[in-house]
Amino acid sequence: MKYLLWSLLFSCIFKSANAQKGFIRGQVNDAGLALSSISIHLNGTSYTTKTDEHGFYEFINLPAKSYTLVFSGLGFQKLQKLGLLLENQVLVVNATLLKQQSNLDEVVVTGMSRGTALRKSPVPIAVLSKSAMDQQVSSNLIDAIVKGIPGVSAVTTGPNISKPFIRGLGYNRVLTLFDGLRQEGQQWGDEHGIEIDPYGISRVEVVKGPASLTYGSDAVAGVINLIPDKVSIPEGMLKGDYTTEYQDNNGMFGNSLGLGFHKNDWKYTARASGKIAHSYRNKIDGIVYGTAFQEYNLSASAAVYKNWGHTKIAGNVYNNLQEIPDGSRDSLSRKFTRQVLDDGDDIKNRPIVPENELKSYSIIPLHQHIQHYRLYNTGQYKLGEALLAVLIGAQQSVRREYNHPIMPSQPGLFLVLTTLNFDVKYNFPERKGIESTLGFSGMYQINRNKDATAYPIPNYNLFDVGAFFFAKKSFGKVDLSGGLRLDNRKVDWKDFMQFTSFEKNYRGLSGSVGLTYNLTERILFKANIARGYRAPNITEIGSNGLDPGAHIVYLGNRTFVPEFNLQQDLGFMAYLKNIDLSIELFNNNIQNYIYQARLTDQNGAPVVVVPGNLTYQYKQSTARLYGLETSVNLHTQSLPGFSLNNSLSYVVGKTEGEHLPLLPPLQLRSELKFTASENNSSLFAKPYVKFEMNLYADKNRFYALDDTETFTKGYTLFSAGFGAGIKSKQQKTFMEVFIQAENLFNTAYQSHLNRLKYFEYFQIPANGNSGIYNMGRNFSVKLIVPFGL
Repeated sequence: MKYLLWSLLFSCIFKSANAQKGFIRGQVNDAGLALSSISIHLNGTSYTTKTDEHGFYEFINLPAKSYTLVFSGLGFQKLQKLGLLLENQVLVVNATLLKQQSNLDEVVVTGMSRGTALRKSPVPIAVLSKSAMDQQVSSNLIDAIVKGIPGVSAVTTGPNISKPFIRGLGYNRVLTLFDGLRQEGQQWGDEHGIEIDPYGISRVEVVKGPASLTYGSDAVAGVINLIPDKVSIPEGMLKGDYTTEYQDNNGMFGNSLGLGFHKNDWKYTARASGKIAHSYRNKIDGIVYGTAFQEYNLSASAAVYKNWGHTKIAGNVYNNLQEIPDGSRDSLSRKFTRQVLDDGDDIKNRPIVPENELKSYSIIPLHQHIQHYRLYNTGQYKLGEALLAVLIGAQQSVRREYNHPIMPSQPGLFLVLTTLNFDVKYNFPERKGIESTLGFSGMYQINRNKDATAYPIPNYNLFDVGAFFFAKKSFGKVDLSGGLRLDNRKVDWKDFMQFTSFEKNYRGLSGSVGLTYNLTERILFKANIARGYRAPNITEIGSNGLDPGAHIVYLGNRTFVPEFNLQQDLGFMAYLKNIDLSIELFNNNIQNYIYQARLTDQNGAPVVVVPGNLTYQYKQSTARLYGLETSVNLHTQSLPGFSLNNSLSYVVGKTEGEHLPLLPPLQLRSELKFTASENNSSLFAKPYVKFEMNLYADKNRFYALDDTETFTKGYTLFSAGFGAGIKSKQQKTFMEVFIQAENLFNTAYQSHLNRLKYFEYFQIPANGNSGIYNMGRNFSVKLIVPFGL
């Protein structure tokens, strides 16, 4: 009887408690478009959740009472709604959020453990949209980024090879990400560009400064995160776009078709792109033989979105045939010549290239063939109030460089680099305003030389792993963030050709701490200090041979120790009624800085290991870089539609009393733009016209030791452009048109970071112009046609 009474009592208590439980659910949208990852907090409680891909959210088993729901999302104004939850009730609370008018709240994800508003990040970060890239003439993606973000430059080898540099540092110091997956493709090479489809990128985020905290080695200069298309697709609809463009200087044709389909909880995307070009021209060199290219890309993805989170599997195929210029010419006419022999080749006595071959789209026997394959899975999984993000990827870079005219099918260099990547982040539930993340990431990598005649690097194995902790919290007007990371990298190889066996572990501790002080909503001060870590790359410790594409013999040093840098950043931003101001100052001290210099003998004469090729020896010392980027953008209300955007970037770097190599000159950019207001009776949607000036100062501070670099004269380039959407009779935009001209006045110039500047075989050229000049005037037409079925 006693047990029966206790059972009845517990049953009554349980039923009474359960009767008081209820549910709150709803959907969040922006003008009818569902919003994902919007935070909903029940004010005065610990209950917090986020919307799924379809904008839905839910709270379960809540006590019956009155609640205040707080809706917040990056880029949107905060919204509060009051609701009364009754017993056994399902309370539906929908919300429509309004976008922030200030660009301070643009979402960024690079360099952070989770989505962070731009205004809250003390780390210098710049964002470039697809529309901004469409309004620039560029042969490759990196060139578009350089033109849009101050502080980013590129070392180029012709129009389709650009290596990104951030504040004077590049190669393995800049980490490139595609959809969060680090890009691995022999990025140590001068003439090795990135292997990504430019037409498939919808957004670029650039971290300026050490980002080793989140990504480990190879991010001491910063990170470039390339984010693929993320188009909102209505249920049951097929959406797509077709892009076509033509550039007249090198006859470049580009085409890209993208498709997206949404069915139930699944989204599917696919894209096919291609571009071809013959050699470019300028008024000094005429047509520059050996700069044609053919590039093709395929990509596809499938993603599923559920209440528990989402996951996506995606793959990419990249294929590029890229000619290799060597700069050989006739001594009197300065016309380009070509190599026709292996043995017995006299570089100063080669036959002149026939005129009909200079504008051919066919790829010459001396060229690179680069292929890149990528397959990866990424997902975010809800674990209560926590979030687990996982990325696993596999990629392979296949690089062949052909430099034997008698045996055109025999590669001089043949490298296959296979990489397995993993990245796991656990975002803890927010507690007392603290957002924290624990994560680990790394990669396993193998490189193999195949049948070739030159072996610049050994067959090596690499295993890299690191773990980090990151946290951020707001204290009134102050946003504080920071963390620590520990990394370990093992590199080893067996005896192979001219390489003796080697094995070594590299370890590094990195971290950062910074704050943003919000004087007002529109006036901000930022400060950050970060320590970066980079293990020596394979060519720095292991190279011992000719890289045919670069025409350089590299000599490494296996005694090198890791680089560490300590960078301090100060920033000021003011987004006012008629003007936006920003200034970013930085100072970067590097320990064990690794750089390359020409190898000379005791008499100062260049050491020649392979005839017709330079020889570079890697060195290690301390270095310091400092500089600034500033912008002043005018958009007065008295002249609606007009804007005047100005930016300046400057960097200085020294090591052992010498200026660092590959530093860009002072650059001033100014753009005058007019965008017309919407007019329902007009044929055009948001038409604009712009004029741009880019001024590059004389480069009189350069790495002059052994004539590694020489003085570069400054120059000014002008460009102009027009763009608009074309509307149908129903006032819907069915096409976007961009008509642009680069180097409008056909100025003859050499960029200091143009490697072709040094492709010269005569001490005193016949016409006094040494090396190869950059591209001349270039007209471009681009059409983008969106469609839906």
